[in-house]
Amino acid sequence: MVRGDAVWCGVASRYKPFWKSAPYDITGCGERIENTMEAFTNSEGLGTELMELDCHLTADGHVIVSHDENLLRQTGHDVDVSSLNLQDLPLYKERLEVTFNAGQVSSGADRKLALLEDLFRRFPRMPVNVEIKELNGRLIQKVSELVRRYEREPITVWASADHSILTTCRRENPSMPYSFSLRRGMLLLLLFYCGLLPFVPLGESFLQFYLIPIINRTFIPEERILKNKLVLLFLEKLTMRPSLFRHLAARGIQVHLFVCNEERDMETALGLGATGVMTDYPARLTNFLSRLRPQEADPR
Repeated sequence: MVRGDAVWCGVASRYKPFWKSAPYDITGCGERIENTMEAFTNSEGLGTELMELDCHLTADGHVIVSHDENLLRQTGHDVDVSSLNLQDLPLYKERLEVTFNAGQVSSGADRKLALLEDLFRRFPRMPVNVEIKELNGRLIQKVSELVRRYEREPITVWASADHSILTTCRRENPSMPYSFSLRRGMLLLLLFYCGLLPFVPLGESFLQFYLIPIINRTFIPEERILKNKLVLLFLEKLTMRPSLFRHLAARGIQVHLFVCNEERDMETALGLGATGVMTDYPARLTNFLSRLRPQEADPR
């Protein structure tokens, strides 16, 4: 995999990056059914250096790895994870559409929703980015307990677009690194364009954001405003700033762009200065990097 030293200077993030800059995987859902142990095992075997996932809590208190709280899209059953006990969770569909690769489907032998604890147990040294999408104190507490039990605090990341949720996560376990919320990301852009960013301390260790050119091509958003070409052009000019990404990387903050499922998008992300490339196709990314920089390819 591509590697590059993370340099420290100026006012640095409080958490040292736990791996040198390297592309990574979301769930491998382009090659196996999303969020199954089969998908995670496949990704790990291909050299993935960080896994990104979402968690929800069952009625009987088990932390489940699932993109959605409602399981209709994934299983065909219109039920919420929180309304079911672990033993009653339905299986994934036999063929499941890849959210960030419109029109494409994945399949696999494993159709069971995975437990976060099983993933921690199977991959004890794999960094994991845990996104929390709901303000659920019991879920946040359970995730934190698992992180502590398996001694994963340095390599497990709190993530949420919602600032209040992320604040609750940090309060529950302040020893874990964390990413920018949407509110903090907007403040980051304001400081950058005002020229004040070099003088302001940042506690975050990760900036994670859409690679704007994928919108309406491989990823079809539901929001009408994102279907407007002028809006997307503005967002791209505003956010896809190599100088901003270089500044953050120099302060030890990882910059991850998602979701890059085509080689041209992987190339664009790296060209912009991203230190991490999110993909649903780890084999495709590994092959791309091997051709791009064969001398730095993962020896596995």
